Amino acid sequence: MKAVAYRLIAVALIGAALTLATDVFFTPANLLNVLRQASLTFLIASGLTLTILTAGLDLSVGANVGLSACLAATVMKSTDSIALGAVAGLGFGVLVGVLNGLMITLLKLPPFIATYGMLWTLNGVTYWFMGGETIHGFSPGFRQLGSGYWLGVPVPIYVMAVFLVAGGIVTRYTTFGHEVYAIGANREAARLSGVPVRARLNLVYMLSGAMAGLAAIVYLARLNSAEADIGEPLTLPAIAAVLIGGTSLFGGSGSLTGTLIGALTLTLVVNGMNLLAVDANWQPLVTGVIVILSVWIDVITRQRAEAKA
Repeated sequence: MKAVAYRLIAVALIGAALTLATDVFFTPANLLNVLRQASLTFLIASGLTLTILTAGLDLSVGANVGLSACLAATVMKSTDSIALGAVAGLGFGVLVGVLNGLMITLLKLPPFIATYGMLWTLNGVTYWFMGGETIHGFSPGFRQLGSGYWLGVPVPIYVMAVFLVAGGIVTRYTTFGHEVYAIGANREAARLSGVPVRARLNLVYMLSGAMAGLAAIVYLARLNSAEADIGEPLTLPAIAAVLIGGTSLFGGSGSLTGTLIGALTLTLVVNGMNLLAVDANWQPLVTGVIVILSVWIDVITRQRAEAKA
């Protein structure tokens, strides 16, 4: 709880600094835009959080979003059915997650290698599938999911809230959630205590793929177009949000609430740089520095904890 409080204070300080630096920041329109952008990052990062809690990683989430969005767009255009398109996007996202899990549990590949290989595979298939084409112009009803408002609040924020609450309940109050943390803390000890490690890892990667599929649908509705490179810029910000939010790369420590705070932190920094007209080329550098500091703090904290023990 203390770590979450410290990160919330950091978000508040960033917001206060931006409020003093520019009059545009602390306006309802800009704050809602920040929350909308953070919600989209959170949807991808939430599934990724589960994999990192198990001391794993899913580098394929961005590529999964890209191909899932392109498949969903193709089905929607060819069938004129929002439901079928959504099922196609979500279904493919789940399939990718299942394949990642099987490569890790059945083939015994390290998560980094398995999901990194999947990233390149999905990218290649996406560029072949799209053939340089762009699919655009979806129905207004579908677009409401990504760019619509309800009671003055962007719809993606409601979607984020639903999955934040549901994910928080699952990770904190269910046997599955406790087993995820146990696997990340000590996989062998978890196995000896009766946790079905393989089955839980398969489910975790399937959920990561499912959240990527969901994010693909929301992104598609937001952008109103799909092209081959739609998912390329999404993986690193999602990883950054998880790490900035305090989830340990070593597993067993972190939360979805922290991931949301990480997404907000990252979005605030990028939003502030845009409002202050900072060259966009500096944004990856700043993000990289923040991630390095976050991981460094995690390493130092773990070393001190081990020294006390």
